Amino acid sequence: MATTKPEVTEPGSGRVAVRGADGGAHGSADRSADRPLRADARRNRARLLEAAHAVFRERGTDASLDEVARRAGVGAGTLYRHFPTRDDLVEALVRADVDQLAQLSRDLTAAPGDPDAALRTWLLAFVRHAMAFRGLAEALVAAAGSGTCLDRACHDTEVAAAAVVERARAAGRLRPDASVQDTLNLAAAVAWLAERDDDPDAPARLLDLVLDGLRPS
Repeated sequence: MATTKPEVTEPGSGRVAVRGADGGAHGSADRSADRPLRADARRNRARLLEAAHAVFRERGTDASLDEVARRAGVGAGTLYRHFPTRDDLVEALVRADVDQLAQLSRDLTAAPGDPDAALRTWLLAFVRHAMAFRGLAEALVAAAGSGTCLDRACHDTEVAAAAVVERARAAGRLRPDASVQDTLNLAAAVAWLAERDDDPDAPARLLDLVLDGLRPS
């Protein structure tokens, strides 16, 4: 997924000149995380997220950001002030799912039970998360290691995956040469394939084939 990269105009100031999907500048965005939003800004942000959710569901994560702004009833400048890059917007949309995956990992590893079944449960939840929007699985793989905000979401997901993967490995239910990143990449591939399949059972069916290959022979 193409990522719009902001150009820093004042090093260390936290203000950036943002370029939109058409390459044009969209003004300056203050990315100070600890500055509270005004009520109207909070409303605009909520409207943008709602519109982005609808547009990405319909057209995928590469959909026009100008269309997102239009549906939210705001100007492009307002969108880019809240979400300077496409990855910022995608990360905001998936953050709740990422947090839920982290909690699911904690719950599964804390509970007694089959580590293999726990791994399957978590990976299937990840696959369904990666299928939330067309193109999301590809975007997540592309963002890994990029240093973007979406990369932070990928890192948090990898930390959550590590707990269930290592538990399954320690129980002898996972090949020793299958890394956490390999396992996540294969699950992302399952999501990419399943979103192109009309069969609602495709995510579970394809994941089970992958897991069969990841188990020790």
